[in-house]
Amino acid sequence: MTKELLKGNVAFAEAAVRYGVQAYFGYPITPQSEALEHLSGRMIDEGRVFLQAESEVAAINMVYGAACAGVRVMASTSGPGFSLMAEGFSYIAGSEVPVVVVNMMRGGPGLGNIQPSQSDYFFMTKSAGHGDFHAIVLAPANVQELIDMMGLAFDLAEKYRTLVFVAGDGALGQMMESAELPPMQPVRTERPDWAVTGNAGRESRVITSLYLDPDQLEELNLHLQRKLAVIKANEIRWQEYQTDDADLLLIAYGTVGRICLSVMREARQQGLKVGLLRPQTLWPFAEARIAELAGRVRGILVAEMSAGQMLEDVERAVKGKVPIRFHGRMGGNMPMVDEILAEVWKLAAEIGIGEQ
Repeated sequence: MTKELLKGNVAFAEAAVRYGVQAYFGYPITPQSEALEHLSGRMIDEGRVFLQAESEVAAINMVYGAACAGVRVMASTSGPGFSLMAEGFSYIAGSEVPVVVVNMMRGGPGLGNIQPSQSDYFFMTKSAGHGDFHAIVLAPANVQELIDMMGLAFDLAEKYRTLVFVAGDGALGQMMESAELPPMQPVRTERPDWAVTGNAGRESRVITSLYLDPDQLEELNLHLQRKLAVIKANEIRWQEYQTDDADLLLIAYGTVGRICLSVMREARQQGLKVGLLRPQTLWPFAEARIAELAGRVRGILVAEMSAGQMLEDVERAVKGKVPIRFHGRMGGNMPMVDEILAEVWKLAAEIGIGEQ
């Protein structure tokens, strides 16, 4: 494989093609529209299905139908479109079919703007539709990781017959970086044994999320909870940087996690022992590891492009063991290295370490 200069949106779209996606349904919305444009050509060239639906509501229901037929299928969107897909997400979760959706987050609420944000965290990790369910949520921090996580997303969706979100943001979708695409993989020809493919010569199969009997619906929910417990036990992912001797711990994901890597390095050059934990899955979340690190460091700083959504999960994991500071930017503004570093020094002063 050779490295290419790739824009994030084009990179994940081409990666999906190479990982064997068989159908794509979507609707253009900034800041991820380049993905739709790229796939409109590539999918047709490869003899696969591409359809620009009349809305995100239609798109996610087309995705649902294709998933029921057992094909590798995906959609991509941004905040307002993601909101419109919520009912479909719930049907997909209740029907246990594998689906991948990329969400390049933008500033909100409402139409907001087209600048990068991380304010869909609650929506993706806690309330992506009605009912008791969770999607697996992957959080890449650079174009190469975005490419690699597309393959992981399809694998996890199919392994657990579940919904997987790839959580990017406008900056990740628009940035251009040198990265390697995977080799072209063959498209799967066999359908899973649960798929709805026509019942000639076999018994009928039914995929549904409708259970009028409350006991049957409760049993489905109990089954889903057992599956989610298996996912929590096996699929938590994160990256750590220089936590072995850290007095202070930065916690950030995605683009802000990448910015905080520079903050950590600058802080260490200035004499502060700072480490970084960057969650790569937002659900399931690295609660146990954060709790363990909270018992070793003297303070934690959480940084996000939101009002403090991941912060709540960090606070639940830490349980008051050490002081936690928060630095957030909203409206499409990105936190810069200098401003996060200033918050690191404020935290250091509060707990009585370091001299600036």
